[in-house]
Amino acid sequence: MEKQLDYDTVSNKLTQQGIVVDGAEVHGILCGMLCGGMSLTDQKWQEALSETIHQGESFDDQTRHLLDTLFNQLCQQLLEPEFALNLLLPEDQAPINDRGAALINWVQGFMLGFGLHQQDLMQCSEDVKEALEDFSDISRMEEPMDADEESEKALLEVEEYVKISAILCFSELGQSLLDDQQDTPSVH
Repeated sequence: MEKQLDYDTVSNKLTQQGIVVDGAEVHGILCGMLCGGMSLTDQKWQEALSETIHQGESFDDQTRHLLDTLFNQLCQQLLEPEFALNLLLPEDQAPINDRGAALINWVQGFMLGFGLHQQDLMQCSEDVKEALEDFSDISRMEEPMDADEESEKALLEVEEYVKISAILCFSELGQSLLDDQQDTPSVH
């Protein structure tokens, strides 16, 4: 099992490949696609990611491996029964405004990915609709935060809310592994 990828590693590798989004946004896009109903075994996410973050260019092997690893780790987290989703954000020691900006990027990515796979919000519960409205508000936050305890607490609360809301969307709209396996013949 590969070690969990972190924000800096993913962001730096994307930058080295000339990709202008950070790790938080890519993670958010992938999470949004899965939470919007994309099958866990659907490999079209690579094409969708290429279109949205790389002008339709295919990724080199190193980037593809990085994104595959990130996708697989995300799938494992979403399938964990005890809310194991970890948003790919900067470390707690990073400046608060960097962490806030990354959270906004994550939420914007989530909204993009979710929209790619879920256009019919009429079938969504009120809770999911409310979470998406809140995500829309979060994605537009621009105000710099003070590096004080109150701001830290507020950012942590928003992070936790985003995480729980993503899990809510996945539990309502995401494909379970059982759904996926019904389509795939088993290999003995």
